[in-house]
Order: sequence, then structure tokens, then C-alpha cells
Amino acid sequence: MTQVSAPLGRFRAGSGQVDITPRAGIQLFGSVGERRPVQLVADPLYAKAVCFELNSRKICFVSLDVTIVTQEYTDQIRQATTQRFGIHPDAIMVHATQTHSAPALGNDIMVDDDFQQLPADYHWIRGGDKGYNADTVERTLEAVRLADESLEPAQIAVGSGIEGRLAFNRRGVKQDGSVTMPGRCWERPLGPTWIRYLEGPIDPELGVMCVRSDTLRMIAMLLHYTCHPVHVFPKLVVSADWPGAWADELRGAHGQDCVPLVLNGACGNINPWPPYDPDYVEDHRYMGQKLAETTEKVVETLTFRDVDVLDWRVKHIKIPIRDVDPDDLAAARQFLAEYPEPLWMDGSNRQIDRRWMRAAGLLSIHLMKQREEEFTYEIQVLRVGDTAFVGLPGEPFVEAQLCIKMASPTYPTYVAHCTTQYVGYLPTREAVGRGGHEATTSYWAKLVPDALDRVVDEAIAMLDEIF
Repeated sequence: MTQVSAPLGRFRAGSGQVDITPRAGIQLFGSVGERRPVQLVADPLYAKAVCFELNSRKICFVSLDVTIVTQEYTDQIRQATTQRFGIHPDAIMVHATQTHSAPALGNDIMVDDDFQQLPADYHWIRGGDKGYNADTVERTLEAVRLADESLEPAQIAVGSGIEGRLAFNRRGVKQDGSVTMPGRCWERPLGPTWIRYLEGPIDPELGVMCVRSDTLRMIAMLLHYTCHPVHVFPKLVVSADWPGAWADELRGAHGQDCVPLVLNGACGNINPWPPYDPDYVEDHRYMGQKLAETTEKVVETLTFRDVDVLDWRVKHIKIPIRDVDPDDLAAARQFLAEYPEPLWMDGSNRQIDRRWMRAAGLLSIHLMKQREEEFTYEIQVLRVGDTAFVGLPGEPFVEAQLCIKMASPTYPTYVAHCTTQYVGYLPTREAVGRGGHEATTSYWAKLVPDALDRVVDEAIAMLDEIF
């Protein structure tokens, strides 16, 4: 693809957002085998779009306050956006903020499509809710329409700050070398179960791209931070969590016409729960407020300038699917033969037995690998001036993001996870050896141990090419 840099026309930008809050009873996603029908709304969910145009070429960022978006619905959004607004499908980034207090936009997330051992009443175990999907796609396209139709001459300003008080590595290494993720309360008495140390780093960089009109109106803000949005989870309450609270704070500061669009980073092993703070209080609005305060400090330092380059790359790589241990697969088949229908963990009829879900997941990996031994993984790079945005599907560990940033030929480089398709976790090779929720073979951890290394290498090569 030929890079466009000649100043044939003014850079233009537009933004739009549309409410995608689900109705009562829609399944919230974010946990395994748990029935979570919507009961209340703490704060609304949005589909947000920001479009850029230069010399008749356009790129579009779409951010959805959903837990996951699958390939099927990314394809629908891209195809319709191309047909209606003339934006190349490779130039459209579709991102899920991954709030765990929202539905997923997709189907067959927790078990494979070929896994048919689910009665109709248990359709929610698959992770999606078909009653939510079609309308959400149309509302997303309406946000893109608003962004495309509002394109106007603009300038951008880009900068980063540091916010290291709100996100923490969530993999605690115990005395025996295994890994645990206890959750909100990590305090443990000294002994074999005590967490000796945290396995890896965080990424405290907070990124800001401000988009300003000629009349000095803030059209949009592209925001980047790295942390699981799990403050409100697991309540039966809809919330955009900290990404929504952050955006709300900035709209209050810069006007209701401004669309703050959050791109959540590679947070596969990052949570907002401080591991050693006994006084921690759960509050997504507090986190949004603190992020906004740091954002405003960055904004005060920025200088606006014209954009002379818009460019993009997409590459699809093949990553092998893990082999399921033969003994584990045999045990899974035996368990499912003994219990052909899902088992409830207790009398509440909300949580499916973990053993049943694990067996279903292992068989799903086997069925998937029988169909195709390799997973087709998309890596996307968008260039706006000297700023790079890298889209990585699934939940990569933050180490990947840090490697990409350090090797990138440009600064800043921002990585957005949960783009394009459902993949599951991409842990480091070392983390696979320790196990734990994100690394032990399961339907949400199904690629080979060196998958993350392959993704990082390809992303860096694409950045070198586009810059």
C-alpha cells in the first residue's frame, strides 16, 4: 500500500456516539458459565466512532462498550462501513473496551460452534446473546455515520502521561511457584498459599490524542490506558466501568460534542485491584476521575499541528492451536458422557459447575483443531501522523505491549487489545509454564505457548514497514 503524505487537502476529522445499553434480561458477559441477566443500569454503554480523512483516504476507530467482539460482527461492521462510507475495511479498527459489565457482541465465545451438547435453555453458556447483536451492529454503524458526516478541518495534538496508581499485575506467584488470581482481597496469612511476588509488570503510560476543529472545539479524544474493566463486575448491573467514567469526566470538561474514545491496552494480566492494600475501595468512577486528572495535565502541555500522513496495514498470521493432553481429553469426554447436561454448582441456578465447563472447553479446543489446525490471527496497524495504533485481538499480556512500544520506530505507539475477533488470552511463554487462569489450556487459552512471541515479532515488522 502506498503511503500518502503530499498535502493535497486539509486533514479532516469527525466523531459520533450512540447508546448501545442492553435491555433487561440480556446476558452480561465476563465470567465463565455464569448466568448474568441484566437487572439494572449503573451507567450507559456506547458505540463510539472517530473518522479521519486526508486526500480522500479515510481511517476509522470504532470503540464499543462491550466485553468482546467476534470476527462475525467485526466483518459486518467493516463491510457495511465500506459500502456506506467508502472506508477501506483494513482501515477500520473495531475495539471492545472489555468492560465485564456489558454483553458480548458475538456468539460461541466459551465453547466451539461444533460443540452441540447444550440444551436451548443454556444458550447463554456460549457467552453471547443473539437478542443483543443485530441492533448493536446497526447502532454502531449509526455512530460511524455521525462521524463520517461531521468531518471538518482539524488538527491533532498527542502526548502521554504516567498513571501507576490504578492498575496492577494480577498474577501472584505462590511459595510453590504456581500462580493464583484471588481477586479483590489478596491478603493471605504467611504460608504456602501466600503470594510471594507479582509475576510481571504493568504499563503505566496514559496516552492522549486530542482532535481540535478550526473553531477550537474538541471534536474527539483518543485515550489509551491498560487495565481490565472489572470494578462493577460481577453484579447484574450494566456499566462501562472505568473507560466510561473516564470518558464522562472528559466530556464534562471539554463539552458534550466531544467524543472521548477509549482504546484499552494489552491488559490480559492487569487488574485494578491493588494486591497489598487492605483499605482498597472498589470504585470505577474514582478511577475515571483520576485518569481524567492525569489526562488534563497532559492536555495542558500539548501543541496542535496538521496531519500529513494517514496509512494502515493489516496482516493475518497462522498460529497453531494447542494440543489437548490425551488423558485430559479422555477425562473430559467421560465427564460429559456421565453428565450430558450442564451441572449447576449450587441451588441458585446461576453458576455452572467448573468441571463441566472445563470439560466442554477442552472438547471444544479438540473440535476446533480437528476443523483447522491453525488459528488465523489479525494484526492491524493504523498510522496518524507520527502516532501508531496497533490492534491485537484477544487478551495479550502486557509484556507484549511493552516489547512493541520499545521496539517501535515511532513514538508514541499505542496498543489496543480485544480488536477484530475472539481469541482468548495470549500469555508469555514463561507464564504458560506456571499455569493459572490465563495460561492453563482452556478454550480461553488455546494457542501454542509461543503465540505471543509470534504476534510481537510480526507487529514490530509491520511498524517498521509503515514508518
